[in-house]
Amino acid sequence: MINVEPLENHPNFRLIEHDICDLLEITEPVDFVYNLACAASPPRYQADPVHTMMTNVAGTKNLLQLAEHYGASFLQASTSEVYGDPEEHPQREDYWGHVNCTGPRACYDEGKRAAEALCFDLYRSGQVDARVARIFNTYGPRMQPEDGRIISNLVVQALRGLPLTIYGNGEQTRSFCYVSDLVRGLIALMEVNPNPGVPVNLGNPHEFTINELAEMVLALIPASSSKLVYEPLPTDDPQRRKPDISRAEELLDWRPSVPLAEGLPQTIAWFAATLTGVTTTMPAHAAEAPARPAQLPL
Repeated sequence: MINVEPLENHPNFRLIEHDICDLLEITEPVDFVYNLACAASPPRYQADPVHTMMTNVAGTKNLLQLAEHYGASFLQASTSEVYGDPEEHPQREDYWGHVNCTGPRACYDEGKRAAEALCFDLYRSGQVDARVARIFNTYGPRMQPEDGRIISNLVVQALRGLPLTIYGNGEQTRSFCYVSDLVRGLIALMEVNPNPGVPVNLGNPHEFTINELAEMVLALIPASSSKLVYEPLPTDDPQRRKPDISRAEELLDWRPSVPLAEGLPQTIAWFAATLTGVTTTMPAHAAEAPARPAQLPL
């Protein structure tokens, strides 16, 4: 709710709180449907795996039906998790993935894969102008402190002086995309004509180990007394994750512009300003970093 409070009095804005697993009736015309519904961090989506699966399958079906009824263009927020623990690196959209379909992450991974299948089935039949973005790790201001994803975890732990939790040996890699870059990519994919008719990776191709990320966080919060603590690696946790974005560059003329060295200080500054009971000394280049728009809640 806090992320949409500034829009509450805008004449062209209306907030509808609704579970997309249930059919939704809208009386106004609909031009575009962006489906970003579903918890995206493992602790959140594994807390209620059946609801996670139904959000991805039944929820996507309901919104596709809404888009079909109004002749609206539809964008599905899919995920790099469809590649599972990939055996191909970097990951291209024509890679079919390496997913454990019965593991604890399957509710999200397989749910998103099924949602993609629904989108492309209806697109091929000419029923819905459906587009699919495969989103890689995204971060930025307005993340929930207890979200459970790696950047929010490490930043919040460092600001609170708690041990920084690293799973496995920390040498697994991720590629981090700043939220404003992702928003530009989603809009570009929704608006491009003709419909590409294929999934499109959206992410930052610069790859970091989790150990490197943790050291960056500690360097940006010099007052923190946090130390690194290593815990067992969760089941099916991907070892490497890096998008091949050549398709987005070619079809959308899109590429990320905010490096981690710029986006991470802004994210830390936002958490430091909003967490209750946290006092910390931020380095000048972090506290004074110009704010880029974080246009979507993460």
